[in-house]
Formats: sequence, structure tokens, C-alpha cells
Amino acid sequence: MESDLEYDEQARCRKLAQSSSFYRSVYSEVEEVGWERLVKLDEDLTSVSFRILDMKGRVHIMEIQLPQNYPKCAPSIAADMPYICELKWSINSRLRDIVHQFREHLENLQGFWSTMENIDRTLWVIDPRQPARSTSFRKINLGNDCRVVLSIDALDPRSLPECRFLGPHLVVDSMIKKWRRNSKRWYNISPSFCLS
Repeated sequence: MESDLEYDEQARCRKLAQSSSFYRSVYSEVEEVGWERLVKLDEDLTSVSFRILDMKGRVHIMEIQLPQNYPKCAPSIAADMPYICELKWSINSRLRDIVHQFREHLENLQGFWSTMENIDRTLWVIDPRQPARSTSFRKINLGNDCRVVLSIDALDPRSLPECRFLGPHLVVDSMIKKWRRNSKRWYNISPSFCLS
């Protein structure tokens, strides 16, 4: 009959064999994506981050969390974006498949980021001063102690944004009337609209 010590040793050996297989697999998959894109790889290989460029040359960092039973179970991803794509995963999927899906998701967000960059470039944005790529609102100074908070729909950035005007009541009422009168311009020249 096996002693407890022998059983523990066998279990330890099985665990080491599984973990060395896991390490080889992850290293191989990182190589497929490209070591030049690697930003960070945790010592236990449960987290890996890649630098991905979108079609406009913006740099995005994608962090992939690998579960204990990877690749049987899907990893999760995190990145600075308004929403994360839902991964399509199978037992045969690899890290390169995640990178490919992430790239496709980046392309879907190009209009959103272009809209936000246009707002930042053409309007007097007072908050946030250094916005994250996930931030979908801007607080804009309109003058006369009046501000507007624009909330942009990341799924449809050309749609009319949600607006909240802030400031003295009389000035805000006037701005709301101007917005209603001129909001159709958003669709034509988004977002270089005029409130005059």
C-alpha cells in the first residue's frame, strides 16, 4: 500500500508536469503574437499584456488574465476602452486569436475615438483634463459661467449626444434653446457644432 508520502510526491510530480506544460504552451503562444508586442508577463504566467496599434496609430495595452485551467476555460481581457469585446473561445483557441478579436474590436471604436479627439481639439474641454480612452463624456466651457456635459455613445458616436447644461438658470435656458435649434448640425459636422 502506498504511503502518504509517496502519494504526495506523485501528486507534486503531476502538478509540476502540468505546470511545465502550461509554461511551454504560454511561451509558445506569446511567440506567435510576437515578443516585440509583449509589455508584461507575470512570473506565474497568469497575466500577459500586449501593445497593439490601431489603424490610426494609437497604442493600446491589452491585459489578458489566464485562468488556472487555461486553455480549457476562456481568458478575460482588460483595456482602456469604453467597453470590452466578448471573446469567442474554444479549446483550440490561442492568444493570437484573442489579439485578432481585440484588433477587430479596436476598429469598431475608431469613430468613437475620432469623435472624442475632435471634441478635445475644437472645444474648450475643462474635464477630464487628460481623459482615458474609456471616458465617453466631456465637460465643456461655453462661457458666461455655463458648461455642458456631453456624453457620447461609444456604439454610435455620430448619434446626438446626451447633454446636461450647467450654470445660471437664464443662461442655461438660452443655451438649451440654442442647442435644440442647432443640434441637427451634430450629424453633419460632428462634433464641430455651434451653439450660437
